Amino acid sequence: MHVIGPELGLTQPGMTIACGDSHTSTHGAFGSIAFGIGTSQVRDVLASQCLALEPLNVRRIRVTGQLPKGVYAKDVVLTIIQRLGVSGGNGFAYEYAGDTIDRMTMDERMTICNMSIEGGARVGYVNPDETTFEYIKGRPFAPTGDAFERAVAWWRSLASDADAVFDDEVEIRAEELTPVVTWGVNPGQSIGIDGRVPDPQQASDSQAVTDALDYMGLTPGQAIEGMKVDVAFIGSCTNGRLSDLREAARIIRGRHVAPGVKALVVPGSDSVSRAAEREGLADTFRAAGFEWRGAGCSMCLGMNPDKLEGNQVCAASSNRNFKGRQGSPTGRTLLMSPAMVAAAAVSGAVTDVREMVE
Repeated sequence: MHVIGPELGLTQPGMTIACGDSHTSTHGAFGSIAFGIGTSQVRDVLASQCLALEPLNVRRIRVTGQLPKGVYAKDVVLTIIQRLGVSGGNGFAYEYAGDTIDRMTMDERMTICNMSIEGGARVGYVNPDETTFEYIKGRPFAPTGDAFERAVAWWRSLASDADAVFDDEVEIRAEELTPVVTWGVNPGQSIGIDGRVPDPQQASDSQAVTDALDYMGLTPGQAIEGMKVDVAFIGSCTNGRLSDLREAARIIRGRHVAPGVKALVVPGSDSVSRAAEREGLADTFRAAGFEWRGAGCSMCLGMNPDKLEGNQVCAASSNRNFKGRQGSPTGRTLLMSPAMVAAAAVSGAVTDVREMVE
């Protein structure tokens, strides 16, 4: 739903979007208030079109500056979650702002908003702008003609005022960021590619760190770069869009999946799959030794036969690295950008994609 809704123009600024999936926050990239709900709330929505919610505080997260080569939207949101914590957004809506966000494509904004829930925020959104309007224009369910111009005038008015007051503000300097990899069992347990996993003795949550290191088979102070991977998964509602596949294909072109690594690409929708096939991306992946699968959720949450076996390590472009998330109760998941997954697939280990970016 989080790939197809925007593709069809069903997702538009100013909407309230509630779906029975936690990553509904994706749609906030369009300036909508979008959030996941549980089964009982789905019943309430279908019965009454209403929900009772506590008012949210608003935290503005400004990302400023130019992202370095090899650093992507996925690295930005993993950094935000690492710094603020997986519960840091409890009771908050996250407004993503700053010139870095302004320059991002809608695909990149969706990646960031998708993982708002992983930081505890109920919703995450970006103020609608020209990038938003251009993306929506011409899509099957978008307004047309004069109705589109009237819609844009209203959508433009939804953006936060220049003098808006926020309950909290955070600033991230883009040029300081590096590719990020999770080392633990939640998206907040991550480090830069050139970092080392923490020492529980020096951590405020020492027991949680100890448990995560034991589960992942890591030792305190170990470098994350070079950790062997068994599976590489490119896909999910976080990073299964055409631009994600293009960037991953750019990394693997002329290279081949390392021996012993199972690598698969799962487009986020049938239209993404068809477009990737027309562009020759599917052929590029197949030539490199990747399996090209039908569209869907796949290994993000261990659907169908796409599951980890035993204690396999998976480099994944998805959004969660919880214990057992990918189908095996002892399987281990390392979250990273699609380009980083591609680099891990051809290297057979966690690798700094910056060394492969032309």
